[in-house]
Amino acid sequence: MTEPAPAPVPLERRQRHWRERATVVLAVLLLAWLTVAYLLLPAYWVHYAHRHPAFDALPRITRTGSDLPGDPLNVSLVGTEVELKGVLRAAHWYPADPLGWRSSLAIAEATILHRPYADAPVSSLYLFGRKEDLAYERPVGRDPRRRHHVRFWGTGQAYDDGRPVWVGAATYDRSVGFSHTTGQITHHIAADIDAERDGLFHDLEQTGRLTEVFFVNDFHPVHVGRNGGGDPWFTDGRLEAGVIAAAPGP
Repeated sequence: MTEPAPAPVPLERRQRHWRERATVVLAVLLLAWLTVAYLLLPAYWVHYAHRHPAFDALPRITRTGSDLPGDPLNVSLVGTEVELKGVLRAAHWYPADPLGWRSSLAIAEATILHRPYADAPVSSLYLFGRKEDLAYERPVGRDPRRRHHVRFWGTGQAYDDGRPVWVGAATYDRSVGFSHTTGQITHHIAADIDAERDGLFHDLEQTGRLTEVFFVNDFHPVHVGRNGGGDPWFTDGRLEAGVIAAAPGP
């Protein structure tokens, strides 16, 4: 005697079953990505950098929060903090917002909706054991994924006139994507850091507030490398420096 065929599973129940399975798979994949990108790969690359001097021996560069090599230093200015901020404002560069949840959500919204965000936050880089003292940027059109930006650190050194010496890393953000080394979401920089160095000083010289501009030759013995996000960079090895006109006394 032939057994009766099982009743077909209702379509709605099958769809609900597949939705539940798809949700579980997506959750597992997301957890795996977060673990690899933000825990395992940063630890691996720090270990790699410390064991292989050729990777860590790029001179005159910043460090990321994971202690990976960051962006190369390529600019320097002489002046007080007030004078430095003043010449950057006059050159139409804007101070970046502090990095936090609110500013991160704002830049995400601006990216999706193609809204300008002239003072979008920048990720922190480290020099002298601390993150940048100042961060400025100049937007490119309405796309916050692309921008000119520079970070400055006070060196603790004084110039001939007794005013502070600042050193900085100027780079151009060409896009947003995943880090080639950790998988984290980051801005990718353009490789020609000399073009960004020269562009910043062009803007600064247009203000008429620089009394002297000069190059420090052979600042970078190594002329090619990669930053902490895996982006390649190249340079002629020179640091461009400028002396800001002293603000009048009281």
